[in-house]
Amino acid sequence: MHRSPGFFRCLGWRLLAALPTGRQLLLGAPLWGLLMAVSAAITLLLREGEATFQLPKILLLFFAGGALAWPFSYFLGRFCALGRSAETRFAAYFLFLTVLTIAATAFLYAMDYRLFYARWHAPLGTRIWQYQFLYTTGAAVYQFVVLGIRLYLPFGLAALGATSLWLARRPHDMQR
Repeated sequence: MHRSPGFFRCLGWRLLAALPTGRQLLLGAPLWGLLMAVSAAITLLLREGEATFQLPKILLLFFAGGALAWPFSYFLGRFCALGRSAETRFAAYFLFLTVLTIAATAFLYAMDYRLFYARWHAPLGTRIWQYQFLYTTGAAVYQFVVLGIRLYLPFGLAALGATSLWLARRPHDMQR
């Protein structure tokens, strides 16, 4: 299939227009990370009470996952939202913030999980090590999906909706 040069110019323009500014990254990433950490803290304190002996580590994980996800989520949301209706902009931000925040936090959880079990694994680079790395990481991601996602509810869902709505209403994302 042949693409016209105009297609690539338009794609290049959209990519450039979607790039976040340094201010949007420097303010957005820590704020989104903080919202995710607060979500986990509220959920843990309401459900578990004082039985959260790993609270600082959990809060750091959720903060880092949110902060890591923000730049990619914001960029992809803007890329899909440029020149679109408010509903489409909301959906784009909602989708990318949801998926990438969970993915980033699950990845960080998996790497922490992997570090713990690394002492019992085969030497680095061997075939057995590759299997152990793959299965340990997969088990950690599964465990996070089953146990960790609930820490985003209900406050994280409300923060996600409010943030997506706020981003969708911003005038610079409406222009084409």
